[in-house]
Amino acid sequence: MGEEAIKNPNNSNRITNDQFLNWKRQKDADASARKAEVARKREEDIASGAVQMNGRELFLHEPWVFDNTLY
Repeated sequence: MGEEAIKNPNNSNRITNDQFLNWKRQKDADASARKAEVARKREEDIASGAVQMNGRELFLHEPWVFDNTLY
């Protein structure tokens, strides 16, 4: 069956360009939603003190730490 499908140009598994673009948009939207959920969860964990901030997060949340005029 595998060889037959390769040789047959009228393969029923082919998709149209529009079908592909719809699938790609849906996939990108799902990935974006997952990233947003992870970011929201990370913000909650930082606010509760459950995880340590990285340098960028520390700079964004507590910029006074990086103010050298205090020393």
